[in-house]
Amino acid sequence: MLYIGIDLGTSSVKLLLTDEKGAILKTVSREYPLFFPQAGWSEQNPEDWLKETAAGIRELTADCDKSKVAGIGCCGQMHGLVALDKDDGVIRPAILWNDGRTSEETDYLNTVIGKDKLSEYTANIAFAGFTAPKVLWVKKHEPENFAKISKVMLPKDYINYMFTGTFCTDVSDASGTLMFDVKNKRWSAEMLDICGLKAEQLPTVYESCQVIGTLKESMAEELGLPSAVKVCAGAADNAGAAVGTGTVGDGICNISLGTSGTIFITSKDFRVDPNNALHAFAHADGNFHLMGCMLSAASCNKWWQDNVLGSEDYSGEESKIPEEMLGKNRVFFLPYLMGERSPINDTEARGTFIGLSMDTDRAAMKLAVLEGVAFAMRDSFEVARSLGLNIGISRICGGGAKSPLWRKIFANVLNIDICTVETEEGPGYGGAILAAVACGEWKNVQQASTALLKIKETVSPEPGLEALYEERYKQFRQIYPTLKGLFPILNKM
Repeated sequence: MLYIGIDLGTSSVKLLLTDEKGAILKTVSREYPLFFPQAGWSEQNPEDWLKETAAGIRELTADCDKSKVAGIGCCGQMHGLVALDKDDGVIRPAILWNDGRTSEETDYLNTVIGKDKLSEYTANIAFAGFTAPKVLWVKKHEPENFAKISKVMLPKDYINYMFTGTFCTDVSDASGTLMFDVKNKRWSAEMLDICGLKAEQLPTVYESCQVIGTLKESMAEELGLPSAVKVCAGAADNAGAAVGTGTVGDGICNISLGTSGTIFITSKDFRVDPNNALHAFAHADGNFHLMGCMLSAASCNKWWQDNVLGSEDYSGEESKIPEEMLGKNRVFFLPYLMGERSPINDTEARGTFIGLSMDTDRAAMKLAVLEGVAFAMRDSFEVARSLGLNIGISRICGGGAKSPLWRKIFANVLNIDICTVETEEGPGYGGAILAAVACGEWKNVQQASTALLKIKETVSPEPGLEALYEERYKQFRQIYPTLKGLFPILNKM
């Protein structure tokens, strides 16, 4: 049988087709627009997601025996607010995960409601990117739209709803709304009351590999697939990427270097960071995980290449960086181009170069961007280590993971082994695995993921280089606290 995995990303939807043995037969990618109505805002039209996903599936299955397509699994960008009216029309553009407009609502939740209460209700505190602050923002600033809301859902759930007519989400995506009781895997009545929502406005929650339904006749006709195709609940993109890299079970780590950057640490037991610097979420394998998320990761590299250098030659720019410069770069870069989540939770923070001098060249600045992302990721690693988690090895995925230089930097900045897997399709592959489990190809997610994912390459830290980066990281850690008070002033100019 054949399975379709969908990765509904921020800039594009990526789709892949696999057979029952997990072999990838074909991949397709289709882009859609991203809108920035104001500084710090980030929106998309859900209709664009559906249009390009449907077109992508038609392209993906154009040459295969469509009768053999058994299941679809969709993973997608987290936290986005999709609001539908009573006729299932999209009320306003979706407010995305990297949107920073909700600083007042976030402050209200953390200070007035209180972090202790939020952690009690949801196992997390408020971050600007989460869904609950977005709901409060719409309630305050667009009361006419808030009054129209019949259904609140997350981005990938909109695709699933359009495909099947089932109003649902999965535990991993629900965890990132700040309206979900993660420990007990149910919506928090207290948070619904705070947000002014009723239980019927929120979707039914499934485990990621559960079947939510089959394709509606109209959608099956549009996609050119049998209406008997099963659709599973799917997962949040990071949980899907974890499944797609074999990061399942207990005590396994994955780094995702996509538009955003995450560390993802699996746990069979529910646990919470007492300072809530890391998110405590449910995992797509039926267990739990801790996650640190930085808003700008590979997108920092893309910004440097596209907006500043005007060059698409990523590897060419990396080749200009001398080997002897690693660990000795005098230029630092704060990668807070969209503010930051883990662990500083500061929407006012901004990107910064520091340490420039007359002999600074483009190689030094390019290296500073790559190192800055790794240093900021280590901030979350330090929180995990403070909890007694011994992380000696991590998988890595995402567009940034394709860079051998960046993998080497990460290995030495974090002082751990960095592994790539043979199949590097992340959330899309995770979606296909979930679909296969839903259709009975595998007993459970861990069995499927463990069987299908193999380590391809391991990069280990180098003692001399690791020591140099240890000193550089100590210097990096002083920059943000020094500049923190300046960012709000600059942002008002």
